[in-house]
Amino acid sequence: MFRTLAPRPALPKRRAKSRSKGGKPVQKRKPAPIYGPAEHEALTKAGRFNAELMDVLRPHIQPGMTTARLDEIAYEYTREHGHRPATLGYENAHGGRDYPASICTSVNEVVCHGVPSDYVLKEGDIVNVDLTTVVDGWHGDSSETFLIGEVDPKTVDLVQATFDSLWAGIHAAKPWGTVFDIGRAIFSLARDRGYGVVRNFQGHGLGEEFHQEPGIPHYPEEHAKNVVLKPGMCFTIEPMLNAGTHDTGKPDRRDGWSVRTKDRKPSAQFEHTLFMTDHGPDVLTLTQNGPAEGHQFGG
Repeated sequence: MFRTLAPRPALPKRRAKSRSKGGKPVQKRKPAPIYGPAEHEALTKAGRFNAELMDVLRPHIQPGMTTARLDEIAYEYTREHGHRPATLGYENAHGGRDYPASICTSVNEVVCHGVPSDYVLKEGDIVNVDLTTVVDGWHGDSSETFLIGEVDPKTVDLVQATFDSLWAGIHAAKPWGTVFDIGRAIFSLARDRGYGVVRNFQGHGLGEEFHQEPGIPHYPEEHAKNVVLKPGMCFTIEPMLNAGTHDTGKPDRRDGWSVRTKDRKPSAQFEHTLFMTDHGPDVLTLTQNGPAEGHQFGG
């Protein structure tokens, strides 16, 4: 979640101690943390709760439900279990108001960071629900795109391709491989199916901080060839595919957050949190009731 919120810029917003000659803050990259077994266990617990929360929301994501009510349900369930929504009050990198909700709900042409509102989900919509929870100081992060009732077959195909591209990226993530491998796998699948891959938002490292290294572009970005996926790293893969151009507009002036496709065609996204082990990625945010690898949408 939250790409400027994370889907995430290459660098999360940080307060820098030093300044450039022009007086602007200098952002310093921290290396990606390498976690051990205790941290792996803590991140697994956070991911497990995040997946549980998605399953709690799942039966409510249907025609007639407002996105604001979904946000209320998520907030209440999270707080009842002693945890905290990571997005609530998140600082706006563009100087606008802090994020006002506990989840993101991005409907149809909204690529990411859609703010819950009195919008009523209707037959034919798609909506991405993006959750990030802080559990005992550690973050869990995942998202899923839902079909609302009967959806146009072309849009179903977009959702399917996005889901498949997530798993292509997961399978491309190998210990001592590179981040470039992930982006290449996602981009190749999307290109072959005729979709644009959003480039100005990306996956990110995850831990006690919401956004940290490594950044995970979803296209074959040259710098990513130099970023090695070491055992002990934790990060998200969260491709956003568009039915048309990969370009996005600026955040909505009304809410300061919602980012739409430039051509207003639909966009879809899926996200999982991964912990890299010596044997491959451990997917921490798998749900019990959601789509598993190989799922076919619209059937």
